[in-house]
Amino acid sequence: MEINFIDETNQVPTKDQKDIDSLLQFAADFLELPGNTEMSVTFMDDANIQIINRTYRDKDVPTDVISFAFEEEGEDEMPVFFSEDFEMTMDLPKTLGDLMISVERAREQAQEYGHSYERELGFLALHGFLHLNGYDHMNPKDEAEMFGLQKEILNAYGLQR
Repeated sequence: MEINFIDETNQVPTKDQKDIDSLLQFAADFLELPGNTEMSVTFMDDANIQIINRTYRDKDVPTDVISFAFEEEGEDEMPVFFSEDFEMTMDLPKTLGDLMISVERAREQAQEYGHSYERELGFLALHGFLHLNGYDHMNPKDEAEMFGLQKEILNAYGLQR
């Protein structure tokens, strides 16, 4: 899977980006995603993630992670589907979408939850990654499925609290 990392804060060391890349590659294999899958991860501060949260979610507060799934339909949008034969012929990449993580919230939450900043970054990246793959927690059944899968992947990868 190809992941494009953008660090708007200039505060996320290359090692942390590589660790997140490794976790998300593991999660992609766990979900059996095609090898030509791609996505982006942007690290930002609270002020910028608050602008995005306000603009796209009508919530005027900073948040920890926001996912924009490419394959989700927006309001009044028509779905675009290609036949399987066309996709195989064209070898089109599977574009998951964009993930934005507030490094400020990650630091605060790591301290609040009593684990490392690196663990919190990984948790947020995986949580957003699962959203990009269609998982959600809007009702108890979906929440149990998503959080169960999240825990299973984190444990299998070895990223413990």
